[in-house]
Amino acid sequence: MATGVACRLFASNLRRILLLETASPLAVRRHVSFCEAIHEGGKLVERIEAVRVSKLAEIFQTWERGKIAVRVDPCGESLSSLAPDIFIDATLAKRNLGLSINDAPLVVALGPGFVAGKDCHVVVETNRGHNLGRLLWSGKAESNTGIPGDIGGYTKERVLRSPEEGFFTTERKIGDLVGVGEVIGRVGNVEVATPINGIIRGLIRPGSSVQKGLKIGDIDPRGERIYCETISEKARSIGGAVLEAILAAYNK
Repeated sequence: MATGVACRLFASNLRRILLLETASPLAVRRHVSFCEAIHEGGKLVERIEAVRVSKLAEIFQTWERGKIAVRVDPCGESLSSLAPDIFIDATLAKRNLGLSINDAPLVVALGPGFVAGKDCHVVVETNRGHNLGRLLWSGKAESNTGIPGDIGGYTKERVLRSPEEGFFTTERKIGDLVGVGEVIGRVGNVEVATPINGIIRGLIRPGSSVQKGLKIGDIDPRGERIYCETISEKARSIGGAVLEAILAAYNK
């Protein structure tokens, strides 16, 4: 979702963007996530490039080259030095992990766990359905249902989760077509199989340390390879909502 927002803003010519990440991000939809720049040094998503930086000076150099900067900074220590005009919490942690309405002149939070007017200036609804992308300038988003969105008639069936704690290994790749019962990978010695036919739209990095219940894969029953390489309609909608919030706040 953060990548979808970044791409929407970048395409709208808001290009001084810094993404803050953990040292070991665990993205499933890795082919369309800028967090891969932490592992690879750089990542291209829909012709927009993000690169990993370490020093503050490198952020400005990256912007001058027309690219998005990504930095390991899970606690947001960069904020005091950069004093951003806009801060967006796109962790989708379903709870406030330390966000303050004072972090920037405009603070935007995605999804449940935040109260607009208290924790942030505006909340973006992230739950699929009629209100997806709605801006809430007061109150909070819908509660987390714990049920993935419906794609091709499937919800929780299309999400693969770790059966136990351990290290994830696999020989499969994002974009592979799979059938019911096929083994996608293993956590330790326990096999992880798909309960539906489809295409592997997302898969956590091989060798990742995972906890029991962690999302490690995403099977798309539509079977379209192009969907593995492009931002989802949900991420585009949320990105458009963030852009709307920025325009609304700065054009009063």
